[in-house]
Amino acid sequence: MVSATVSGVYHITTFLWYLFLIYLLLSTQSEHPLTGMFLYAGQWKYLTFLNLFLQTVFNGLCLLADVLGPVLWIRTLRDLFFSVLAFPVGTFVVASFWLLFTYDRALVYPEDLDEFIPLWLNHAVHTLVLPLILLELFNTPHQYPKRRIGLLILAIVSISYLLWVLWIYYAAGAWVYPLLGLFNRLGLVLFFSVSLLLVMILYLLGERLTLLTWGSAEKAKNT
Repeated sequence: MVSATVSGVYHITTFLWYLFLIYLLLSTQSEHPLTGMFLYAGQWKYLTFLNLFLQTVFNGLCLLADVLGPVLWIRTLRDLFFSVLAFPVGTFVVASFWLLFTYDRALVYPEDLDEFIPLWLNHAVHTLVLPLILLELFNTPHQYPKRRIGLLILAIVSISYLLWVLWIYYAAGAWVYPLLGLFNRLGLVLFFSVSLLLVMILYLLGERLTLLTWGSAEKAKNT
C-alpha cells in the first residue's frame, strides 16, 4: 500500500485529469458539431463520457477518504463505488470499444471524429482508463460488498443505461451507436444480454484480483 501522501497526490491528479477530459469532450462537441451525429442528450448518451464522470466521482471520493481517513462511511462509499462502478464499467468501456474498433471502427467511432478528436485524446478516454483503474486496485485495498448486493447494484445501473439508450432511440429516432442499427429485436436482446453478462464477469474479475492482491480480508466480506 502506498503512503497517505502519495495516495493523496495520485488521487488529486487523477481527479483533475478526468475533469480535464470531460471539459475537452464538452468543448469539442460545442465547437465542432459533426454531420450525421445527432445532438440529443449531448455527450451524456455515450457510455465513454458517463464512465469519465463515474471515474471523476470515484477519485473525488478517494480524495475525501485520503483527507478524512478515519471516517468509515466515506471509505465504505469509496469502496462500493470502485467495486460496483469504477472497475467493471471502466474495464467494459475499454474492452468493448477496442474490440468493436478493431472489427469495424465505423460501428463505434466514425473516421470523421479523427478530424476533431486527436489520437491522444481517444487513447485518454478509451485506453488510459484501464491502467489507472488497475493502478488503483493494486495500490489501495478496497472492501467488496457481499457479492449478491454488488451484482444487484451493478445490474440496476447497467439496465438503467440500456433503458436510457432505448429512450434516446425513441425520442431522437437514432441509435447512440451505429452498431445497434444492425440488429433486429431479437438481436438487440441478445446483444444487451451479452453486454450485461460481460460487465458482471468484469465485476467478478475485479473481486478476484482484489482477493489475490490483498488477501482474505475481502474474502470474508463477500461470504
